[in-house]
Amino acid sequence: MQATVCLPTYNERENVERMVRALVAEGVHVLVVDDSSPDGTGEVADRLAEELEQVAVLHRAEKEGLGPAYLAGFRRALADGAELVLEMDCDFSHDPRDVPRLIAAAENGADLVLGSRYVPGGRIPNWGLLRRFISRGGCVYAQLWLQTRLRDLTGGFKCYRRAVLETIDLDAIESRGYAFQIEGTYRTLRKGFRVVEVPITFVDREEGGSKMSKAIVLEAIWKVPALRLAALAGRL
Repeated sequence: MQATVCLPTYNERENVERMVRALVAEGVHVLVVDDSSPDGTGEVADRLAEELEQVAVLHRAEKEGLGPAYLAGFRRALADGAELVLEMDCDFSHDPRDVPRLIAAAENGADLVLGSRYVPGGRIPNWGLLRRFISRGGCVYAQLWLQTRLRDLTGGFKCYRRAVLETIDLDAIESRGYAFQIEGTYRTLRKGFRVVEVPITFVDREEGGSKMSKAIVLEAIWKVPALRLAALAGRL
């Protein structure tokens, strides 16, 4: 099954080459989705695409947020024949060596695989108590509103089967920030697909800057109950 990792980038020049080469070494295709990074990330990605046949680049005109970048990547990956489509961060907070484990879970019958920090075996070794509390609290907030037992609804390390992305109506997804991760998983559940979690170790980035903002957090706060209300109204 052809597996393609969608790798959204904005100012990830320090990380993109190492990450792309690490993913190619794991036997997957890589689609770099660059939102016109001013630091030259897109140019580095183009050079890698010329050198490595497993690598492609999708250039977008401007930075519109994580959700729109992934949606553009999903459509391109599907058009290019991917049977499995993965999401992950470019900053090495997700370990490329874990990619085969997510793929294996999909090949064993899961429709969506979540790389989970909060199932047994999952770890966040370098977070303090406050950050753990905020992150875990966000997951519990989503769990309660959406009535699911999945532990890590906000994580961004995922593997979708093609059939899921063709079913959940990508055009209806409006989340732009990390709420996109919650919405994608919830829409998958609402369509009756099987979602499983596999434990991962999540670490902080070593190079570059975080893209988190207050606007992203606020979107997640209101979007979660909005999703539940939409489901109750029969719109999901």
